[in-house]
Amino acid sequence: MVIRYEPLNRKERIARLFREAIEAENRKDLETAKKKLDEILHESMEEEPELYFEACFRLAEIFLQEDNYRGAVKCALRAIRNAPNDDLFRLGFKRLGDVLAIIKDSGRELELTENMDSLRVLLKDDELLSSFLEALVKTAKGEEVSVEFPVKEMNEALKALKG
Repeated sequence: MVIRYEPLNRKERIARLFREAIEAENRKDLETAKKKLDEILHESMEEEPELYFEACFRLAEIFLQEDNYRGAVKCALRAIRNAPNDDLFRLGFKRLGDVLAIIKDSGRELELTENMDSLRVLLKDDELLSSFLEALVKTAKGEEVSVEFPVKEMNEALKALKG
């Protein structure tokens, strides 16, 4: 039997970083919170995809507080792209729908139509997410989108942006 030892257990380090990020956010020190979450993203991407997913959405929430709606959507889609299982994939779209509803309520949909090239590059290898992004941009422009996605939560997220 081989026992795998992880120096300062990665999960413990990530938990400490999450705590520090939340404390910073509570102090309204959003820059420090973002730095801590960014550390979590680097620590967790390969080995702890569930924690990566959660850190992306926590970062999206901070971007919403800063009125950086495009940044919030980008983080949410990064989380979804790297979701380690179908349950988190679907949950990601539910949470993205909440983000899109906030954007719709703020009247800031057009912000989602600009500077999305970095996200297009990130999603280019995933046909489903690429087509979702294009549908999202069209919806944000007020254009009619007739595509129906195979995952119910994807359609619901787009509907949240339509209003």
